[in-house]
Amino acid sequence: MSMFDVTALGEVLIDFTPCGTSEGGRNLFEQNPGGAPANVLAALSRLGRKTAFIGKVGEDMHGLLLKETLEDCGVDVSGMLVDPAYFTTLAFVALKDGERSFSFARKPGADTRLTKEEVRTELLKKTKIFHCGSLSLTDEPARSATLYAVETARKAGALISYDPNYRAPLWRSQEEAVAQMRSLIPFVDIMKISDEETALLTGCREPEDAAEALLQQGVSCAVVTLGGDGALMRTKQFCIREKGRKRQVVDTTGAGDSFWGGILDRFAETGADPEKLTEEQGREFLRFANAVAGICVERRGGIPAMPSLEEVQKEL
Repeated sequence: MSMFDVTALGEVLIDFTPCGTSEGGRNLFEQNPGGAPANVLAALSRLGRKTAFIGKVGEDMHGLLLKETLEDCGVDVSGMLVDPAYFTTLAFVALKDGERSFSFARKPGADTRLTKEEVRTELLKKTKIFHCGSLSLTDEPARSATLYAVETARKAGALISYDPNYRAPLWRSQEEAVAQMRSLIPFVDIMKISDEETALLTGCREPEDAAEALLQQGVSCAVVTLGGDGALMRTKQFCIREKGRKRQVVDTTGAGDSFWGGILDRFAETGADPEKLTEEQGREFLRFANAVAGICVERRGGIPAMPSLEEVQKEL
């Protein structure tokens, strides 16, 4: 097995997104493959990176579609389990004034049933970067599997990447969500949060302060995405912001994941140590990631909207 650029663990699920109404006036939904860690890998694969996925789906039409989708993207799915005992997780999306709200079929969903023993450790020992989110921290046994994977990848010398994604309905309480989502921070090298998650994850509202709070807990490179205003990156050496250019937004699905795919692509490409990143590199990383996300939001869907390296280079 040769080296992977990025291995990710976590949820892969179906987003059922609103797609108009039927003749009888009923809501129609479109079956879209999703799940943040899977989206990040799809973005990276489109950019030409070698990626691998660790996680679990059900043995049903949705699980098989997800496995096929990742395979078609070129993601290694040898660490993806298909379990006949559980149903693939489904997320139903409601759109109101452009804002998304979620309703989940995950009681329990297959993605939460990944055990520590089922984690393919050889994938973790052969990867430059290990990435995870926070949806795998909501329930056992996936929570222990995630912590075990982080520990294993760290010991093997991988960079640890973390992008928590707060989905209130999936947690028993906000207190538990905050405690669990924050529990991973001390083990992480590079981390992304959105401007909506700053207070939740750090207790600070302002992006600069939130990034500083992450650095204080041991993160080497903290990034805060600012929606249409681009993103902010902070290390011990510098704090910078880069705005993307104006876009005709069609669909923001996967925008944050495609952005983070762009950042991880740059770390994999340059082999940069987040501790020693220069401001110039930081700006280049942000511009690249903004371009990836910018192309993504101009297209429908998450995984299908991820751009190729040629398209990104043309933008830049």
